[in-house]
This record gives sequence, C-alpha cells and structure tokens, in this order.
Amino acid sequence: MFSNSYQLLPQRETSSPKTPGLFVDTDGFTQGGYHKGLSFDNMPKVSQHDFTDTSQGWLSWICNLVVIFLVYVCTFITFPVTGWFVLKTVPNYQRIVVFRLGRVCSPKGPGIVLVLPLIDQWQRVDLRTRAFNIPPCQVNTLDGGVLLVGADIQFRIWNPVMSVISVQDLNASTRMAAQNALTHSLSKKSVREIQSGRVKLGEYLGIDLNELTRHWGLEVDRVELTIGSLIKAPEEGLSGPLIMPPSVPGLEGLTGPIQQLAMHFLGQSGISQPKQEETINFIDELSSPPEAVVVTPGSVEELLGGVKLLLSEALVRQVGACFQFDISSKDRQHCSYYVDLSQGSGAAGTGPMCREPDVKLSMSDSDLLAMFQGELRPFAAYTSGRLKIQGDIKTAMKLEELIKLVKG
Repeated sequence: MFSNSYQLLPQRETSSPKTPGLFVDTDGFTQGGYHKGLSFDNMPKVSQHDFTDTSQGWLSWICNLVVIFLVYVCTFITFPVTGWFVLKTVPNYQRIVVFRLGRVCSPKGPGIVLVLPLIDQWQRVDLRTRAFNIPPCQVNTLDGGVLLVGADIQFRIWNPVMSVISVQDLNASTRMAAQNALTHSLSKKSVREIQSGRVKLGEYLGIDLNELTRHWGLEVDRVELTIGSLIKAPEEGLSGPLIMPPSVPGLEGLTGPIQQLAMHFLGQSGISQPKQEETINFIDELSSPPEAVVVTPGSVEELLGGVKLLLSEALVRQVGACFQFDISSKDRQHCSYYVDLSQGSGAAGTGPMCREPDVKLSMSDSDLLAMFQGELRPFAAYTSGRLKIQGDIKTAMKLEELIKLVKG
C-alpha cells in the first residue's frame, strides 16, 4: 500500500557516473553505501520503505502480537467512545509516522487512519516544499579576499520515517549543514570565480547538500546564492578583475532581492547614478549654485546656519519641496526646524512652517548631524527605523542633494 507512495526526485541522469561535489570528501563518498552508526541501522532497507527490524527476536515478536491483539479487542469493544481518539484525519500533503511499542511502522495517510491507544506514539510530517535563507556571512576566499555571501534554499521531505528517526531538529540541522557547506566550498574559490559562477556554484552546493542530508530523508530542490559586498579585496596577482555590484547610496548593507527592490525604487525616483553620456551643459553664472562650503557642525543650530549659506535658486529648481524636521535630543526635548526649497531662493529656520510641509522627518539630533556629515545614509536610516518619514518617500529622498552640498 505504501511501497510506491514516495519517490526521490532524480538529481542526475542514471547513466552518468555519480561524483562528489565541492564539499563532500572523495574518500568518504560511496555510491550505494550505507553508513553505520545511524538510528535505523537495524533496518537496512529503510530507504526502500522496508521497515523490517532485524534486531527483533522471536520472543519479542510474539509478545508484540499478543499486546497488539488485546489492544485491538479493547478498542473495538469500546469503539463508540474510543473512535474520537483513535481515528485521525491526514491531508494529502501530510503523513503520520507511528511508533508501535517503540518500533517504527509504515507511514500512514492520506485519509482516515487508525492510531491505537496506549501503545502507539505518532508524529505528523509535512511533505510540502519548505524554504529558508542563510543570512550573508563572511567567506574567506582562496585569493585572500573576504566576501559576504548568503543563500536561499528550498527542500522537501521524501521519506517521512527517515526524517523522524534520523535527526532531532530537522530544520536547524539542515540550516547548519547548509551554512557549513557554503563556507567550506566557497573558501576553495576566488572572488572572481564566485562572482562570475554564482548559478553554477549554487547547483554544486545543492548536490553537496543532497549527499549530506540524504540519510535524513530530505532532498534539496533549489539553491540560489546571493552575493553581497566585498569586505576585503583579494591580494594582487591572485585573481583577475573583480565584478563589483553597482553602488547606490544607502544600500551597502543590503543584499539579494531587498537590494534589487531598493535599487529599482531609487531608480524610479531619479536619484540613482546618472548614465555616462556625452552631454553639453549650459551654466548660468548668475543663478548657478555657489561652491560647496565645507561645514562641520557641532549642533543642529550650527547645521542650520550652514544650510542657509547654501540656499540658491538652482537648488530650489532641483529639489522643489519643503521639509520639516522634528528633532529629539538626548534630554528628551523636541524642536522643530524647516527647510523650504519650493520657491524663491529657499529659506530655513526654527519652528514649524506657516504652511503644510511636503515631507515631515522625525529623528534624533545625533542622527541628523550624522546624516548631513555623510556618516549615515538617508535610505539606510529609513530602513533601520532611525528616520521616520510622513509624506512622499520619493520627495524625501531629494534631500540627498542638500546633503551633498553640506558635505562639500
């Protein structure tokens, strides 16, 4: 009944020789081998769904039959009452693994299954595909570089019995094995090889994980590497030219789909870096912005005075919005400041504005000084919760033009 219920997904063609990947040791790699020291050593054909226990003697077998027969009789005699406890409903995507008198039985389900009281212990197993991500971790490459690399992994359980009797915490063990395989395999590659062969390395890592976890009854379906920032450049002469990801202000600490989404969002707002094109710029010497003034403020009032020196009609035409800053200090005092870049030559001052501002920004005075000094990116402050914005986020990001002038 259960012999053909579960099938292992094919990883390679059966005609091709089976070879280890990047992580599995060649000496310990066996094609049809079977490792000693596992919890199902007494069931040598458990992967073929044969749960015959070779360690059970004839006396134990007879005692089990007698106890099971007595429990069946008591269950059917009191069936109108025991029916509420012994009948379990199992959906198509689950199986029930039953331990009868301590020995594992064939997985039950789907449908209505019978679980005997007193002598049966059971556990549900979900067969649907699961996914988890390995957060970006530092990898020391072969050429002496340090690179942030993460991974998104999808896996499923193909043998419910092995997943229960082989490992105590399946999710934590799989995550730890994946992280160890990731750091170990990529440490044998250079930075250039990792950046250029990300897809192929993900396939090799999936093969390695399947070899490591096949005794746990699970199979890795998909592995996708996410390449982060380069922390330490490789030593000269050991690798070719690096493939560096595009640099966007405020996105240095983000990787993977979050970085792509943020880059797309900033590109829509027109704040991303301009393309290199041959253009002719006409400069109006009368209305052009003044030369950048290097301002190193020690307080918000000094910063406000430096901002007033940088106001111009050209900056107003470039930004075209007014901002109000609600600043909180360490002694829990709250002050309001405004920068109006919507008309004339612009204005800046203390207190609330006479009209409704386009954007309200709430943050601490230390974060405000750090943002205008270039130590804190606006987008990074917003994603970390240190900057709260009321209004259009795209308009708030235009404040970057004023920050560039203040930094000089």
